[in-house]
Amino acid sequence: MVVRSGYIDGEPCWADVVAPDVPAARHFYAALFGWTYVDTGADFGNYVMCCKNDRIVAGMSPPMPGSEPLPAAWSLYLASHDLADTARRIDEHGGKLLVAPMEIPHNGRMLFATDPSGAAFGAWEPGRHTGSQLFDENGALCWAEVNTREPTVTDFFYHGLFGYRQTRVNGGGEQFDYAAWSLGDADPVAGRLTMTEAWEGVPPHWMVYFATDDTDRAVARIAAAGGEVQHGPFDSPHGRIAVVVDPNGAVFTLISR
Repeated sequence: MVVRSGYIDGEPCWADVVAPDVPAARHFYAALFGWTYVDTGADFGNYVMCCKNDRIVAGMSPPMPGSEPLPAAWSLYLASHDLADTARRIDEHGGKLLVAPMEIPHNGRMLFATDPSGAAFGAWEPGRHTGSQLFDENGALCWAEVNTREPTVTDFFYHGLFGYRQTRVNGGGEQFDYAAWSLGDADPVAGRLTMTEAWEGVPPHWMVYFATDDTDRAVARIAAAGGEVQHGPFDSPHGRIAVVVDPNGAVFTLISR
């Protein structure tokens, strides 16, 4: 079990989902991953901590007042130990702050932004809450990639934001252009996929991946739990993948190594 007590700047460290129907979401992810839940209460907007094996792995919340028309979605947060500097770099490199750095009492600080291509993401400065306590384990965050129609602009933005190094590019050309990003000489921590015409109507976004022991068995549980499979399962060099949708319409990816 890979237990994490912290993340370095630029690593995907947390993901949460906005769920207009929280009970349906809780049922779905409990059936899919075996998650259990801790509701933080009205003072924290009834934000729900999702747990696997008694470790916190993700968050869930109802829409904030006034944001109800927005679609359900998973949001990714990148680690930052200096949120003010991260906010400055977002502005300098062509991004846009949607939520300026704000305190989450006793837990840490967060911001939310869009990159120059329009993909939304968050950044998290840890306090008591350091991010997902499991990583690359069944039912926990294991990878994330930004899907964009502007790869050059997107690479420049995130490289400037966190100093990512582009360690390899798989494929290339119009059909499949994928870059993996690393921090220093370490293994890649995130990726960038260029969207093609096949993505017509889909806005740029960050895709979150959750690990599963067996993608096909997980997919078999999805329909009964109220979700649906959007694409797959299919084999990749890194594991068996399926893109799925929860009962509220939030999209994420499953992978078994």
